[in-house]
Amino acid sequence: MSQIVKQAHSWLENLVAYDPGKPIEETARELGLNPEDIIKMASNENPLGPSPKAVIAMQEAAKGVNIYPDGGGYKLRTAIAEKFDLGRENIVLGNGSNEIIELIGHGFLKPGDNVIAAEHAFVVYKLMATLFGAETIEVPDPGFVHDLDAMADAITPQTRKVFIANPNNPTGTLVGEEEIARFMDRVPDHVMVIFDEAYYEFLHEPPNTMQYVRDGRNVVIMRTFSKIQGLAGLRIGYGVTTPEIAEVLHKCRQPFNVNAMAQAGAIAGLQDDEHQQRTRDMNDEGLKVLQAAFEEMGLEYVPSYANFVLVNVGDGDAVFQGMLNKGVIIRAMRGYKLPDWVRISVGTAEQNERCIATLKTVMEEIKS
Repeated sequence: MSQIVKQAHSWLENLVAYDPGKPIEETARELGLNPEDIIKMASNENPLGPSPKAVIAMQEAAKGVNIYPDGGGYKLRTAIAEKFDLGRENIVLGNGSNEIIELIGHGFLKPGDNVIAAEHAFVVYKLMATLFGAETIEVPDPGFVHDLDAMADAITPQTRKVFIANPNNPTGTLVGEEEIARFMDRVPDHVMVIFDEAYYEFLHEPPNTMQYVRDGRNVVIMRTFSKIQGLAGLRIGYGVTTPEIAEVLHKCRQPFNVNAMAQAGAIAGLQDDEHQQRTRDMNDEGLKVLQAAFEEMGLEYVPSYANFVLVNVGDGDAVFQGMLNKGVIIRAMRGYKLPDWVRISVGTAEQNERCIATLKTVMEEIKS
């Protein structure tokens, strides 16, 4: 081992890099398949594609990419603030909402601190905590639902952050406004609560977490343009928080962390209510179809509030590989300590039909 590698932080030794799942192009190369014959139902992307209005805005923005983007994201931050009746000073932009997690770590975490998350929550919370030398306290989640009372009980003087993913990835479960209010009443002043609401727009009656920002609580609400707006390839997300916390996060971000085309596309996508409603309607129907199929097959699944379903197939790795060989990409859940389960994103009606048929075939092949 080289001398320079030995100088790396000791807490990084056992850190495993995030696995983003199989891309279509890589699958096609490995298996000798035509990319057009592959469907991806693994990463909770929008199968309808990006907002058409966002595409037009990006095409126009492409004409000026010889110029650096607006480093302060004035127009996009203003648009987000106006949508939620807040000030621009409440908004922080990120290269995906994942960067907001990293900015919070830069600003507020150090070795010896701890963060709290549900046992089956998004793995990036723990990865980011480890990156800054902090410990993660994983609280059991009976029925795959955040136990906010137990998470409040787990807070210590060393706790700096509590993550609440709502709806949660990869389980698709939701905690309601009453549970959140009871939890927030117990959160001490030295703890920041991060509500990860990447799937917020799929909810018909979402909990009101913005009230805590307006009340000046130590809260960051994370949202993304990757899901319902269909802009995952742009890597654009944002945080909503108090002006004081936002000021710290701005100090931690890189200059021009959000590119010009992403800003233009995000403004248009934010305002494209028609595309969001079409996506929501398609998702509602897709969830019904997938979950009905799992019931028919006798498979245990977790009823979902998001755009994916967690389903127990007995051997997640084997089913993932079997479906991959047939050109259907889903997500194995061993990395979430759920080796028997897979996560399947909602697709178009045709994609859902093919996925179900392929799943039935693969399950029969594994049995025999």
